[in-house]
Amino acid sequence: MSKRFTLAEAESLIPNVDRLLRQAVELKSGYANAARKIDSFQERIALMGGVIVDRGKVQEARDRRDDAAASLRSLIEQVQELGCLIKDLDIGLVDFPTTFRGREVYLCWKLGEPSIAYWHGVDEGFAGRKAIDQDFREHHEGDRAQ
Repeated sequence: MSKRFTLAEAESLIPNVDRLLRQAVELKSGYANAARKIDSFQERIALMGGVIVDRGKVQEARDRRDDAAASLRSLIEQVQELGCLIKDLDIGLVDFPTTFRGREVYLCWKLGEPSIAYWHGVDEGFAGRKAIDQDFREHHEGDRAQ
């Protein structure tokens, strides 16, 4: 069973999650740039029937891509170990499981937002976000102390 957060618990993680997600977004961009470079080399080879390319540059691009992928996996794992669910890395969308009136829902935060201000049902997603109101604050629960 995944961890369930109170709003205060989830809010306390935002600075760390923000830092990790910003690094992940940057790494994803580096990965994409290296992958495009590799594709460019492969396209030139295919179009020119095996044209000679600088193998060192190809290997350098592969190494950058592979390093970025490994670092990205590590950052994603760090976020997941906190109990958060990354829903969309491109926009930095993260959900924090919680319970509201007996049903599992998610606190929803997006990179750049100053705090967690929304929640949604597990099947509703980002489009179904609702503002956190007093009723939600009073009736949501995290994990009980053991």
